[in-house]
Amino acid sequence: MISFKQLPLEAKAAVAAGVVFFSMILSRSYLAEKLDLRMRHWVLRLQMALFANTLMLMGSLHVWKSTVTMFTRSSAANSFCFMLWKIAVFMFLALAHSSFFTLLFLVAEEPYFFSLAAYTCLGAYIILIFFLFTLGSVEQAYKFLVGRGAKAGTGNKNRTAMKPVLAVMLTLVLTVVGLLNASQPPTVHSVEIPVHKLPSTMNNLKVVLLSDIHLGPTVGKTKLAMIVRMVKALKPDITVIVGDLTDAEAEIIRPAVEPLGELDSPLGTYFVTGNHEYYTSDVSNWFELLKSFHIQPLHNENVKIVSPKSTNDWFCLAGVDDIEADVLRYSGHGMDLKKALRGCSSEHAIVLLAHQPIAAKWALQERPDINLILSGHTHGGQMFPLNAGAYLLNPFFVGLYKVGQNTFVYVSPGTMYFGIPMRLGSRAEITEVILRSP
Repeated sequence: MISFKQLPLEAKAAVAAGVVFFSMILSRSYLAEKLDLRMRHWVLRLQMALFANTLMLMGSLHVWKSTVTMFTRSSAANSFCFMLWKIAVFMFLALAHSSFFTLLFLVAEEPYFFSLAAYTCLGAYIILIFFLFTLGSVEQAYKFLVGRGAKAGTGNKNRTAMKPVLAVMLTLVLTVVGLLNASQPPTVHSVEIPVHKLPSTMNNLKVVLLSDIHLGPTVGKTKLAMIVRMVKALKPDITVIVGDLTDAEAEIIRPAVEPLGELDSPLGTYFVTGNHEYYTSDVSNWFELLKSFHIQPLHNENVKIVSPKSTNDWFCLAGVDDIEADVLRYSGHGMDLKKALRGCSSEHAIVLLAHQPIAAKWALQERPDINLILSGHTHGGQMFPLNAGAYLLNPFFVGLYKVGQNTFVYVSPGTMYFGIPMRLGSRAEITEVILRSP
């Protein structure tokens, strides 16, 4: 039987990842009794960071073998430039691995340069792994089709050496493109949506939709202030924030949130939680902070939005907690559609705020009379090659969807980004939703 010491490094990393994951499962019930909510979730987030790093270690070993070890027998292996290259690759991998810990230790009013560098390296790491795997698969397919009868020659060695070189070049290009794309202000996208039973006096009501701002290690006060200025320029009747506003505790990042106090939509500004709010384990403090800025959290509840032209005309605006609260066993929280829609009848139009598209799907299965659901969460995949995964995992990916005769779902691609300051194949967006009376 093979001992642990005899296993290759990749296998050892996989075993380590399994041990960390198993410890998370075991400690979940144990910690629930021994620690308070905030400390328990902090420990679980630390465990998640360790789990991610042990998983990444397998990829990092492959990157090192492909970009360094492969060239140690070449004529340039003893050169000063190759030594610099080894240092660069090592620093790149170290920064990528450290990104998960910046979320725990390096969050302030404005992003630290280290956090931006670490998350940029994480984004580049994901792209590089994808291209190394893809090019490696293409190489193996080529060998299978051509046959392995011929002996390996110089040409084959050159092709093998070109694989990591091409992967690195593609990664560098896409990283720069992704950084430049994400650094641009979010685009303002206007969409007109017919809302069944919306009173005629509320025709052309303007709702500005924000989602997934992710105040934290790479998004700070400056970017939020820019978003608020853009929203104010649109002069919305209502502003809604559909989750993932933050990745940090309210006390730590409070100065960065101050621009939200400038939002002054005449019919109100409303907020529902996303999964990341529950990762902070500080939802109650966030609710109080948002209320101090005159932003009303919809905690499985609803409000009547009354027409400025007639007090007899109104529609029901409801919001549900994110479904992740149930998974995390967050006391007093969790998606409760019945409670959220209490008093909302099909005689009036119903607009629901639900962070995740899967929650939108569940809501429509229970209450098909909902007329419009506004969601976020997917980021439009945020960056290649993650787009495909986000598309497959969500029933609604991005943009406007019609469900049945009188229901629409709109999924925002996000107003900023999570962690990695890059966007490839997606664009940050502030959505101007014009409600039309049929």
